Parts: sequence; structure tokens; C-alpha cells
Amino acid sequence: MASLFERVSKNLVKELGDKDLKPVKSPLDTNKFRQFALLRKKRKTRTEFWEKPDVSAECSLMDILEPSSLVPETVVTGPFHFKDKVIAMESVHMDVTAGLEVSVLGEAAQSHGSSLEFRSVAIPPTTWEGLQKRKVLEKKLVKYRDAGQNLYVVTEAVELINGTVLQDKSSITALGKFLLPWTTYVQSKVEGGRVRDTTLMLPSGTVMAYKKKQLVFQEPGWDILLIPDERQETFPDEFQERTLVLSDTRRGPILPVGRIDLPKSQDFQYLQEEISWETEALAQLSKDSQNDVFHTILKNLKLKDRGTLQDLMDMLDRDPLGPVDSSGGTFLSKMQEDPRNPWLQSRSHIMYLLEAIVALSDTQHELLAWSMEKRILLQQRELVRSILEPNFRYPWSIPVRLQPELLAQLQEEGVAITFALLEECGLRVEPGNLKATWDLEVKKPLCALYAALSGLQQLVVA
Repeated sequence: MASLFERVSKNLVKELGDKDLKPVKSPLDTNKFRQFALLRKKRKTRTEFWEKPDVSAECSLMDILEPSSLVPETVVTGPFHFKDKVIAMESVHMDVTAGLEVSVLGEAAQSHGSSLEFRSVAIPPTTWEGLQKRKVLEKKLVKYRDAGQNLYVVTEAVELINGTVLQDKSSITALGKFLLPWTTYVQSKVEGGRVRDTTLMLPSGTVMAYKKKQLVFQEPGWDILLIPDERQETFPDEFQERTLVLSDTRRGPILPVGRIDLPKSQDFQYLQEEISWETEALAQLSKDSQNDVFHTILKNLKLKDRGTLQDLMDMLDRDPLGPVDSSGGTFLSKMQEDPRNPWLQSRSHIMYLLEAIVALSDTQHELLAWSMEKRILLQQRELVRSILEPNFRYPWSIPVRLQPELLAQLQEEGVAITFALLEECGLRVEPGNLKATWDLEVKKPLCALYAALSGLQQLVVA
């Protein structure tokens, strides 16, 4: 299940109904999404099948503008109150066949609630006009320009007015083996019950959601794009002069002539060809090299810090490779020691895998680490494929039935972990009848999960 904080922030954004608002996923990240904070994203992505998360540039707009004693003005709207409480009770008598020995007889209950008092803090047009009179400190932008990144500025933040306590409580009374839809918890023999009570205290000022706009530098100064334009670049002139060493390896697969009858994002076959092309390139590495990559990723997933994975991608993306710290693992050290090493030709494919993993939630990272150690990636990959392939073109909600023969290969704990991976993508699973609901929102997360499982399974083969 999603973390308590992430679930509340997503529910708040859904209630506000503003498609430009993005929920903050971790309380540790809230300071990174305050007004004027800068976010970075690669100008060119290796795929269009999933969204890359916003990454903090670890500075604000004020840090790249000449100093001024004037304090930028903001507009505060609110206060607003949001109360969300869910109580779920369920009597379960379930028996899943097809070789999957999971059954339950008992009752389960779960409740979670939040009461938020919040406000919106936005930047008015007059503030932008005043800021644009200040010169840009170009030296502070070189690393972003040379790394081929676009920059975005946080223009609005939804923050808590008062300190708040989030609560999540669940209880289970059962006899036998069980797998419950919203606990994703498996126990081989349970008699009696189990109670879990979780609370999270959030301080005043915690940012729950934010909006961003792209920053562009043009003669004679800079501006923000009020209307998004995917073709626009933060540093348009510099990019045309920049030569990428890995340009030939980043173009992706070439589709057969005459088969492009749909946009790429609506064509599962294109996704399959893209993933196959990337994973087959990983297979060209030596067994020792594949093993090094596998265990470096596993180690970083178990650290529960997505920042280490982002740092790893940043190190791989440098031309030439920069200093390698402990998070880079042995394989980056080998790449740096010998520039003729075939690793250099494979690093864009390693980055593709890392980008798919980083697009997943922190909870999914923990679940992936468990799956890697238990070697159930292949079974999970085939289950995700069985969901994606027949439903890929549907933009509306439709029922989906999971294939019991694929679940049967996972067994007990593996099924619970897999259900949790799917639920984190937004695919709500009903274990009693193996049904779920497909909609457009689950498509991109499932694509990222499919790519991650495919790449990691290739490394497992080693």
C-alpha cells in the first residue's frame, strides 16, 4: 500500500481537482517543493511510456538571480479544511484455486483518517515582472545546461497551516492462511488477531502539493512558460551546439515500415520492442558485469533512499564520467578505470532501467528489493504483461481479470507482494475473485513497472 503521507496527499489533490497540482510523496521532500524552488529534468527522455519524477535542483530561483533586499510577494488563498476518513470492514471466506493455496476465514477492518487545515501560496504576475529585472548568475547554470536538463520553478504550494496528525489503524481476526486486499499481508498460520496502529505527525508549513512552470532563458533575460510547450528548451541555443557521446545508443528501436498506425504511447508493440531492445543490450555485458549492476541496484533499493538512484543516473550521464562515490558500486569504478571498457556503450541502457525504477514509488522499491532476492521477477513480469497487452489502447475504465495460472507460480507471499506492486500503480485488486479495474491513470505506472521487471530479470539470468 502507499505510505500514509502519500495516500493523504494524493487524496487531497484529487479532491481539489486541479490537474496541474502534483502531490508530494514523502514528508522528507516537502522543503524541496516550496515556492521558487527549482526542479530539473532531462531535456530528452529515453521513453514516452511513463513520466519521470520531478527532481530537486537543490537550489531556488533566488540562488541564480543577482541578490536583492526586496522580498518577493506571494498571494495566500485560504484557509481550507479537508477531512478524510475511511472505515472498511470485511468478512472473508476465500479459496483461490489453480494451484494457489491461499484461503482465509475471518474478519478484517481498517480505518484511516486525516483532518487538514491548509492554504495555497502562489506567486502573482507582478512578482514575476519584478524578478525578471534581476540579472541571471550564469555561472550557476552551467552544470544544468551541460547536463542537458530543463529547469522548472515551483509557482504554487499547498501547505498545512497547523500541525497535523495522520492516523492509520488496521485489525485482523482470522484462522488459516490469508491474503487481504488492502493489507497485502500474508501469514501461514494465524490464530487470534493482529492490530496495527500508525500515526504520523506533520509540522505546520508542510507542503502537500505543488505546481511548476518551465524556466526558459532567452535574450535579453528569462521567463516562465505559462502554457506548457514540450518542444521548448530551458537553454535552446546551447543544446544545438552540444554533442552527445551516446547519441547513437539513445535513439531506441526502429519500427517496421508501415506499422505506425497509432501514436507510440498507444501501441503496446512499440513498448515491447523498446524494452526488448534495451534489455538485449544489457545481455551483451559479461556475467560479472550484470551481477555488479544487479547488486548495486539491490543495495540502493534496500537503502530506501531514491536519492542514491538519482545520483547513480547523474554519474552515468556525465561525459566523461565524473567522480564515483560509494553509491555507484563496483561497475562504475570499472567504467572509469578503463575508457575502452564496453560498459561505456551500455550505460545508456543501464540508465533506461534506472529511469524505470525511479519512476516507481518508494513502497515499490522495497517490494522490488524483496522480489529480486526471492527471484520472482519473471512471474511478476508476465503477470504485468498479461494486464498491459490486451488493455493498452483503452482510455476508459474496464474490468480486468488476473490470470490464476500466473498467480499460482508466485505462491503466498509472492502473491501479496505482487498485489501490492499493482496497487501502487493504482490497479485495485480484489483477491477474492482476482478482478481489478483498468483505467488510463494506471497505464504509465504499469509501463514503468513492466520495464523495471524486464530489465532486472535480464540481470537475474546472470
